[in-house]
Amino acid sequence: MKKFVALVAASAALAVGATAAQAQSRVERAEAELAEKLEGRVAGEPQHCIPTVRNTRLDVVPYIGLVYDDGDTIWVARATRPNQLRDGDVPIMHRYGRRLCTTDVMRTIDRFSSQTRGVLMLENWVPYTKAG
Repeated sequence: MKKFVALVAASAALAVGATAAQAQSRVERAEAELAEKLEGRVAGEPQHCIPTVRNTRLDVVPYIGLVYDDGDTIWVARATRPNQLRDGDVPIMHRYGRRLCTTDVMRTIDRFSSQTRGVLMLENWVPYTKAG
């Protein structure tokens, strides 16, 4: 019986370890995707609000935050709780003007079920411009 309990405990530990490793690799993949988008660019002064022309240039980077590409500048706003921003999440924003601000009310819904997933809170927008 002791061997059975030890076997079950070892299996559970392996399962938890695998889940943690999978989560880590998702975060690493997301960071690598973001780094690829920002390659050759230099970070500027963080901003509370950014001008937006169209929302069609807004991308969700799961486990990271939001990215807005206005052509010359790529703006990145990291989520305050990035582990809650997952694949398949769609941000819904209630803006109070033409600019996109970190204080705008934002929530996420699941792309497939349309159920609310949570509230999205962002850090300041960091501009990345081409070096040189």
